[in-house]
Amino acid sequence: MGRMVAELGHFALIVAALIAVVQAVVPMIGAHKRWYGWMELAVPAASAQFFLTLISFGALTWAFVTSDFSVQLVVTNSHSAKPMLYKITGVWGNHEGSMLLWVLILALFGAMAAWFGGNLPPQLKARALSVQALIAVAFFAFIIFTSNPFLRTAMPPMDGQDLNPLLQDPGLAFHPPFLYLGYVGLSMSFSFAVAALIEGRVDAAWARWVRPWTLAAWVFLTIGIALGSWWAYYELGWGGFWFWDPVENASFMPWLIAAALLHSAIVVEKRESLKSWTILLAILAFGFSLIGAFIVRSGIITSVHAFANDPTRGVYLLGITAFFMGGALTLFAARAGAMEAKGVFSTVSRESALVLNNILLSVSALVVFFGTIWPLVAEMAFDRKLSVGAPFFNMAFTPFMVALAMVLPIGAMMPWKRGRFDRVMRPLWGVMALSVALGALVWTLQTGKSALAPVGVALAAWLVLGAGADLWQRARAGHVPARESLRRLVRLPRADWGKSIAHAGLGITMFGVATLMAWEVEDIRVAREGDTFEVGNYAITFDRVEEVQGPNYLSTMGFFTARRDGEAVATLTPEKRIYPVAGMPTTEAAIHQSLARDLYVVIGDPQDGGGYAVRTYIKPFANWIWLGSIIMAIGGFFSLSDRRYRVAAGARKATSANGAVPAE
Repeated sequence: MGRMVAELGHFALIVAALIAVVQAVVPMIGAHKRWYGWMELAVPAASAQFFLTLISFGALTWAFVTSDFSVQLVVTNSHSAKPMLYKITGVWGNHEGSMLLWVLILALFGAMAAWFGGNLPPQLKARALSVQALIAVAFFAFIIFTSNPFLRTAMPPMDGQDLNPLLQDPGLAFHPPFLYLGYVGLSMSFSFAVAALIEGRVDAAWARWVRPWTLAAWVFLTIGIALGSWWAYYELGWGGFWFWDPVENASFMPWLIAAALLHSAIVVEKRESLKSWTILLAILAFGFSLIGAFIVRSGIITSVHAFANDPTRGVYLLGITAFFMGGALTLFAARAGAMEAKGVFSTVSRESALVLNNILLSVSALVVFFGTIWPLVAEMAFDRKLSVGAPFFNMAFTPFMVALAMVLPIGAMMPWKRGRFDRVMRPLWGVMALSVALGALVWTLQTGKSALAPVGVALAAWLVLGAGADLWQRARAGHVPARESLRRLVRLPRADWGKSIAHAGLGITMFGVATLMAWEVEDIRVAREGDTFEVGNYAITFDRVEEVQGPNYLSTMGFFTARRDGEAVATLTPEKRIYPVAGMPTTEAAIHQSLARDLYVVIGDPQDGGGYAVRTYIKPFANWIWLGSIIMAIGGFFSLSDRRYRVAAGARKATSANGAVPAE
């Protein structure tokens, strides 16, 4: 039975690839010739491609769940004693399975564009679905020819080799699917951009269609990056939330570009300006996703997250990236003349603020890109081994984020086309004064003289209070009766609420990052059972060590009691685990969490002279980093719920105004 299911999965994958080839070619020709039947083929083809890929993915999942060791991938990434959750997540905890998840999500986005794109002009829809299918063809070929998840073993072993123990964790179990929904979701924006370039037409209706896809991808990327950061914080045991690791950067760059794309698409939609720039960002956002896939899977850069793989796969991925990026940018250069801006705007306007926002986000993404890729360039060109670490990124990246935080509340309240700075600032002077006062208060209270925390607190307050002031202004609070203000607030478009919530979320994350980095207390020592030591305001007692047997690991568990002012606050049980099958150790930090601070204890190896290496941290406001990320994602969902109706309305208007099929 198991063997049959695996064969079915392999067969479904090949048929899905063949359908993707048809979908890439036929609707594109139909759009060019205006043959409706050929264009219409895109919808059933996209649906069939998705369902066949889903069958293939389901077959691989079945092989993992039932421990079918006739499949090579199950042998190398699973074990019969592994908990069921990790049997399932083991499907994408490896290169081949994660690529199948990647192509499944690619097919899902294509199918959703087919199902919900009824209001799209037929030619644009056919071309976008063709481009999406072409991307799928490249990845189907990559999987089938270089990374087949259904390869069989001639002699199935009695048991498997287990999944990498670092991946046997709930945080990382759900991190890749969200990340891929973001990465791959940007393919839809790319497909729309290329379709618009082929058509030679970019207008407000196009921007209305492209924004929901970009917004959805950005929200999923936000959740995926936050989950990855949270996992690194509590699982790797080094006590940080962001390492500027190449793989972390690979997901962060598309996030920054997607944020810029979201903001510039607003200008195209409202004012028919920044068309060329918006198209370029749509190409770059997905381009950076492809570069990310190359970094993670080529083995060219070492990282705790990277899939160690042979370079031939890297060459193939580089080829895919070069083909799609090069092709789209060549088309962009050829069509640049067709994308003239219509809207004119003054220096003090919402458009100008959004241009500045775009510049800051794009340049910060470029800084991250150069920092990530420079060690590789230095090694290839100058034969020098370099490592670019956190000090470079913190110095080079932070100023752009500070500038962005300063601009956001002002830009959000600017009127379109032309505004007056004094009028925009009227409701914001109080917010600014309060933010500066909070920063000054923190400067006065803190014992150290670092400016990081006061500046971080002031910027966070400026963003959060500025978002509130924007809503206050829109409700005309203070100018109309309270009941009327409340009614106005309730009736505000969800996109306005989403914008304010997301901006406030960014402020909360900035507060968490700044205060954690400025005020963290660290203690590293060798401690013996019975020892008590002081860390900040806490007395930590090392009570004992126990050997514990887990479902598929052996653990050395330390027991620590934290006291404050003589009162027990928490019992902490950090672990050092060994997974016998994989032969790998992992560190499990013990964290006592609260909104104000985290107590973080890690137990290391036993020392020669007796005792254990123990690291203790007090991390102020650590959870605000992820709280802010959640709030940003909620803001995105709010905006997304608004878009559904406005996309349909905009599309209907555009179709009725321009006829069923827009002219070439």
